[in-house]
Amino acid sequence: MLGWIVALIAVAVATSSAVRTYQARREAYGASARAELNERQAKAAEARTLALTEEIRQLARRRIPAAATALSHRTAPVPGLREAAGIDGEAARLLSEAVQAARTAVLEERGRVDAAARSAMRGTSAKIQSLLNQSQHLLHELQHEYDDPRILQLDFRNELALRRTQATAVLCDAWPGLARQNSSLVEIVLGAQSRVPGYERIKVANHLRQERLALVARAAEPLAIALAELLANATAYSHPDTEVPVTVQQTAGRGALILVDDAGIGMDDDALERARTLLSGPSEVLLTELGDPPQTGFAVVGRLIARYGFSCHIESSPYGGMRTMLRIPAHLLTVMDDDRTLSVLAPKPVHARGTGAAEPAEPPEPAEPPEPAEPVAPASAEPAGPAPAAEAEAPPAELPTRRRRARRTDSPESSTTRSQTVEEPTLRTPEQAGAAWAALQEGTLSGRKAPGPPAQAPPAASPSDDLGDDET
Repeated sequence: MLGWIVALIAVAVATSSAVRTYQARREAYGASARAELNERQAKAAEARTLALTEEIRQLARRRIPAAATALSHRTAPVPGLREAAGIDGEAARLLSEAVQAARTAVLEERGRVDAAARSAMRGTSAKIQSLLNQSQHLLHELQHEYDDPRILQLDFRNELALRRTQATAVLCDAWPGLARQNSSLVEIVLGAQSRVPGYERIKVANHLRQERLALVARAAEPLAIALAELLANATAYSHPDTEVPVTVQQTAGRGALILVDDAGIGMDDDALERARTLLSGPSEVLLTELGDPPQTGFAVVGRLIARYGFSCHIESSPYGGMRTMLRIPAHLLTVMDDDRTLSVLAPKPVHARGTGAAEPAEPPEPAEPPEPAEPVAPASAEPAGPAPAAEAEAPPAELPTRRRRARRTDSPESSTTRSQTVEEPTLRTPEQAGAAWAALQEGTLSGRKAPGPPAQAPPAASPSDDLGDDET
């Protein structure tokens, strides 16, 4: 009996020992597994921390600067997360919010800086424009008192500076600074031409059905500024030996259309898209987005379009360069009164050139053309320069007319017909009219001076002379 008790005790001890050994092994295995798990978790946490650190580094060095650059250059790429798999959703969302917050902060700061710059430039432009207008008035007085072609050159450069100042003011949301009355559309085109370097290359063709078609007073100067910018762009980006055709015509919808063509270098797709965006009249154009040096031409036209209601489109030209189409709606047009005299330099409508006298007249004697360096600026200056002695002695009572060179013995009927023919005004081309007007003005100014040696004219300026004009 005692043996059985000893055996049971031995079995119990062995079983207890085995259980304790199993539990010890199990605990040891669990501890090892936990240690391994902790090690893996620590490595994973370290990897996530490293990935997050790299993402923050990329956020500061690449993503935020790229996002700021993309605000000015729409096609600039903005990189995303480098290790998307190693960043949890909350961290990725916070990083994206950081980029967006940086973009918003940059936009707000750029807006504040741009507004301050606009305000400063607006005030400065107003003062400069006032001084240039005073200079222009003084130069016009000097042209009537002194027979020196350099005064006209100085007046022309003053006009170029005035146009750039006006464009800057318009870009800064200022008033153009000049009030007009209702003005003939063709005369506005000539006025815009006189504000552009290389004006002699611009050839205006008048296809209006109504010769006295005009712009209402509030839109006259804005249209002149916009057209001058387009003409300056066409002359600046085309060869100096090429012409810049300008066509003025009426549209079927009772509006008007001005076409400006050039044989220049054209535009690539990106430049053309940006030009069309600016010409569409966006609500705001930042000065910092116009480049260095700033290219303001299309931006100025876009601001005027948004404010005054006309429109502009640009496309490839059949001349090889670009064509801009300035559309004027009917509500900005009117017809001038008959008592208003049109400029002698304004080209007659093309359809009216074919209607002449019943009897063809002999061609007039060739007049001496003005020097190329002396601009015939119909809107800003009167022609001036040395005149030949014969022209100085001739009385400047009227413009030169066509005359017969030899007498003819005709019947009373033919004499009456010829008299009626002479009484009807002879239509001239714009070049002939400009030369005649220059000859008349030069003769008038020379007649006021005492006899003396003729003034020495300065050398003619070439089309490539630097006139200080910064184009689109």
